[in-house]
Amino acid sequence: MIDKLIEKIQKTKAPIVVGLDPMLKFIPDSILKQAFLEKGETLEGAAEAVWQFNKAIIDRIADLIPAVKPQIAMYEQFGVPGLCAFQKTVTYCKEKGLIVIGDIKRGDIGSTSSAYATAHLGKVKVGSNFCTVFDEDFVTVNPYLGSDGVQPFIDVCKEEKKGIFILVKTSNPSSGEFQDQLVKSGVTAGVVGEQTGKIAFADKTLYETVGEKVAEWSTQCMGAYGYSSIGAVVGATYPEQGKILRKVMPHSFILVPGYGAQGGTGKDLVHFFDKNRLGAIVNSSRGIIAAYQSEKYAQFGPEHFADASRQAVIDMIADIDQALECME
Repeated sequence: MIDKLIEKIQKTKAPIVVGLDPMLKFIPDSILKQAFLEKGETLEGAAEAVWQFNKAIIDRIADLIPAVKPQIAMYEQFGVPGLCAFQKTVTYCKEKGLIVIGDIKRGDIGSTSSAYATAHLGKVKVGSNFCTVFDEDFVTVNPYLGSDGVQPFIDVCKEEKKGIFILVKTSNPSSGEFQDQLVKSGVTAGVVGEQTGKIAFADKTLYETVGEKVAEWSTQCMGAYGYSSIGAVVGATYPEQGKILRKVMPHSFILVPGYGAQGGTGKDLVHFFDKNRLGAIVNSSRGIIAAYQSEKYAQFGPEHFADASRQAVIDMIADIDQALECME
């Protein structure tokens, strides 16, 4: 699957992914009113508004980008109708030729992790049939339960030719409370100074330790372009850490959240990419889908919200392109 994503990036010349993270406050009143008129001020009405909002944006940006990233929590908050909107969104995006990264951040152990992987990447056996469920191309995975929680996803990836992005250094302000903590790691054995037969220990951050594990896992799903379908999530808001992790994980594609609304800019991203402008895909969510609400794109107004999203995508592509040109 990573080869397919890389080829889409090369075709569009846009190493970006649009986060489809709808909230009712982002949706224009005209869409909300129509959805509530049809289905009432209910969960069904909210889900219908989300679907119509997503569809309008997808129709205006699908030709510009390689991928989208729906965040499942924004749909789950509306219960089963919201999950139906999530599935309709995934299906519609794939019909439009887009790669779909399901932002689900799942991670558990044993059969539970296998069930998550099956639901989002694989097929579930029902009687004599094998049925796909949400059928994303990639999903995000939380690794903090260890290999027991990640390996079931990798197994499904190998079977279904799908991919995952593992949380390593996330973009949120408090990520350092755990991810930046120093941990001791054995780095060598044998002769250490004047001591013999001892293991030397060095302090490194937890995110580096996780990155090293991702690099190890990545060898299981290598693609033709030198990258693995086992990727990593590293926030644009931490460019120096991104520089470190790019070296730690040379074969892992990096999903980079935190651009735009969270403060990340094109110049913060250069170290996530390789000399061929590959190796990373940058996410923007509300900066794109709610662009019409910002001062920069206010001239579009609520009635042309999807056109505002299109312009925001064009501007994001130009910003990243300019930053990568400066790197060369």
